[in-house]
Amino acid sequence: MVLVLSLQPVKNDSFHTTETYRIHVRGLVQGVGFRPFVYRLAIEHGLAGTVENRNDGVIIHINCSDEKRIRFIEDIWRKAPPASHIAEVDFQKIPAIGFTGFEIVQSASVSDTITDISPDIAVCSDCLNDMKKQPNRINYPFINCTNCGPRFTIIKDLPYDREKTTMKEFVMCDECRKEYADILDRRFHAQPVACSVCGPEYSLHCEGRITEGSGAILPVLAGLLEGGKIVAVKGLGGFFLACDAGCESAVARLRGMKNREGKPFAVMFRDVATLKEYAAVSEEEEKSLLSLRRPIIILDTLKELAPSVTMGFSTIGAMLPYMPLHYLIFEHTTLPAIVLTSGNISDEPILINNEDAIQQFAGIADAVLTYNREIHNRADDSVAIVVNRKERLIRRSRGYVPSPVQTGKNVEGILATGAELVNCFCIGKGQQAVMSQHIGDLKNIETYEFYRETIEKFSRLYRFNPRLVVCDLHPDYLSSRYAAETGLPLLQVQHHHAHIVSCMAEHRLEGKVIGIAMDGTGLGDDGNIWGSEFMICDEKLYERKYHFDYIPLPGGDKVTHEPWRTAVSCLYGCNLLNNDLPFLKNIPVSSVGLLCNAIDKKINSPLSSGAGRLFDAVAAMINLCTVSTFHAEAPMRLEAILKKGIKEHYPYEIIADSVSFSSMFNEILKDIRSGVANGEISARFHNTVFKVIIHLAEKIRSDSGLNRVVLSGGSFQNRYLLSETEKEFAANGFEVFAPLKVPANDAGIALGQLMIGTAHTGK
Repeated sequence: MVLVLSLQPVKNDSFHTTETYRIHVRGLVQGVGFRPFVYRLAIEHGLAGTVENRNDGVIIHINCSDEKRIRFIEDIWRKAPPASHIAEVDFQKIPAIGFTGFEIVQSASVSDTITDISPDIAVCSDCLNDMKKQPNRINYPFINCTNCGPRFTIIKDLPYDREKTTMKEFVMCDECRKEYADILDRRFHAQPVACSVCGPEYSLHCEGRITEGSGAILPVLAGLLEGGKIVAVKGLGGFFLACDAGCESAVARLRGMKNREGKPFAVMFRDVATLKEYAAVSEEEEKSLLSLRRPIIILDTLKELAPSVTMGFSTIGAMLPYMPLHYLIFEHTTLPAIVLTSGNISDEPILINNEDAIQQFAGIADAVLTYNREIHNRADDSVAIVVNRKERLIRRSRGYVPSPVQTGKNVEGILATGAELVNCFCIGKGQQAVMSQHIGDLKNIETYEFYRETIEKFSRLYRFNPRLVVCDLHPDYLSSRYAAETGLPLLQVQHHHAHIVSCMAEHRLEGKVIGIAMDGTGLGDDGNIWGSEFMICDEKLYERKYHFDYIPLPGGDKVTHEPWRTAVSCLYGCNLLNNDLPFLKNIPVSSVGLLCNAIDKKINSPLSSGAGRLFDAVAAMINLCTVSTFHAEAPMRLEAILKKGIKEHYPYEIIADSVSFSSMFNEILKDIRSGVANGEISARFHNTVFKVIIHLAEKIRSDSGLNRVVLSGGSFQNRYLLSETEKEFAANGFEVFAPLKVPANDAGIALGQLMIGTAHTGK
């Protein structure tokens, strides 16, 4: 079937050419206005033919000469819509077809091959202007067009057409249908297109009353926020909890009710100018903040909000409005910023269902703002840092998922189940690795259910049939158990090898590299816990060359919540333990004795070389963080107090294949007794770590001749460590690669698992 939309006759001799070309465009080309773009481009070039959406991309047929075909394809690459991403353009000459105009062919599903699915993207400036001018969209909080709005969170199946999204329930009014059908309109085939006449609507549930309509809701909502109240708000990919970021009582109450003792809250500022009053914003950070993806960016604080927002950290997780509703809220309030944190309790998945939100937030929020469109795919806010003028993702979700990683290899049918913490999984489709959104910590049963449900959704959406499952080497991870339960051929992969290969995949590196993984936890081949690995590796094999000294972890997993245990272990192993040390002031002497006894008798004291535990130990030794209230709090606080400009480092020893920090611990204790500021101790410690990294990489280069260094692992989320390490490597003539669009933490290892699986299958 051929659907002719706003056909404009073209008077051009190209209609009479005997040459017809078939052009196949792959990439992110659905839901981003690509067909109207191609239509307008064809008119501009005076070409006849057709364009159609298919689940494997966009297919274009044109009549033209070879010279015009070249110019046309060049313009496809050069002028593509801002929300699109072209991965590949193929063409072939086919038997001549006598086109007499340019037409749009109805979408088709032709195979199990799929095209990219657009992430959700921020509302565009054109829509914000329309929100003040178009009568049917005045202050309408669901305004969107082909250049902006929801995508991934509403899609159920491919091709990306309205009836395969959660907009199916909303019948377009005449005005919206006219725009939707007009190829020259910005809303042509914008699947979520809607207005106040026919689209989704918000409802505010407050004190037993329900308020409908944005005109009535917004003043009430603004009053609640300005009055120090907490409001649960349904966003693009789930509910969020909001309050005045300057009101300490509101933020502290939210923190207590959410069971979030010490972890900082994310804050949404009304605009860039306001944000710059509160935080230092570089050119690159501003670019990320204003991008279509709108991540949270970790920035250095200039001016404090409520103390309970940052909980003593010198940084703030800041973002800018990305939904029409956010702009409307700030128009109706004078607040400079609002806390906007995930709508969940503790580590559970973000809520997406209206009824669940009303029920679960009853004791937390003073009001709940819902809307009547379903969220099909959860998506938390993404989080990034900028280091050495490059954006680095920490949490990859809204705005980035499900954009694939182009691998250049056949990864079809491989499922990588990821890690236990900050989990993301990954599926292989053709030559694309498709990573899931942020799932969370699988130790929580609700999160594990979300994990299983999302794998099923991705399998349906991407027509994915696994033939091989790849998992972590640790058999007790729920992701590993899930892999085993599939009954499919299974490959277990060492955790830190996966970290390195993940970064290699992002940068399309092949062959051997020097892989350096600075991480917290990962089961090693020797049965111990690894996490400071210096390897020579490729996509298939690795050889561990050096690592930090093993230290016992008395109490096992307890050490991640009680870093003082690791500090005791480090000092006890070096004969430096003294009960008069300040960090042991509140720890009973008997408890310290029991720990030492457990170490001696090897009772629940697994050995670890994890870099994360080293950071924990030092943070505890200087009495900065002896008990953690959230994951990685101790290393984060140690980085936060670091005094800039310090060049000195502590001594260390390389003994055979391991690094001993006994002399470093001894010097740290001397500095503590001498009253050296914690910020200076932190700086010298950080400098020691990156000096060790450079030293060992140089030894490996000298022995192997390898010059490419790949960095990964959660410790490289430390902005100072990553920045100084990269600069030092560059100064020493290394080629250095670190994760950018794939997190360095455990959220990124599924990509590495996938590529290792590919290498082992010989594809």
